[in-house]
Amino acid sequence: MSAIIERGSKVTLHFSLKLDDGSVVDSTPSEKPASLIIGDGNLPEGFEETLYGLASGEDRVSRIPPEKAFGMPNPNNVHRVPRGSFASGVELEEGLVISFADAANSELPGVVRNFDDEMVEVDFNHPLAGRHLTFEVQILDVQIP
Repeated sequence: MSAIIERGSKVTLHFSLKLDDGSVVDSTPSEKPASLIIGDGNLPEGFEETLYGLASGEDRVSRIPPEKAFGMPNPNNVHRVPRGSFASGVELEEGLVISFADAANSELPGVVRNFDDEMVEVDFNHPLAGRHLTFEVQILDVQIP
């Protein structure tokens, strides 16, 4: 009998993450599956819930609401930064992803939403915040702790 995914299981899988319009925002290449530990905090709640109870060889497609994926956009995560804060020569454009250092000196990506000669509006919300996502998985292997 195959092992069933539970908290602490090491799971090897192929996945595809799609927006409502069907466009793929992330997936594993067919020759390189992903491996992860269930419950280690690296996977949002809705994705883990989809995996519980599956065994090797099983597939599942789930629609994940924003609250269980990457959350809802937080207006407090949108900041206006003086244009002079950016290195000279940086060509600003809407949608440009720029890395900033947070208080712990970790990398924090922000997306340029708009700008003028004085200020740049940068959104630090996850790019998929507020989006419903379709999570398609194919379980290749399950190892229980």
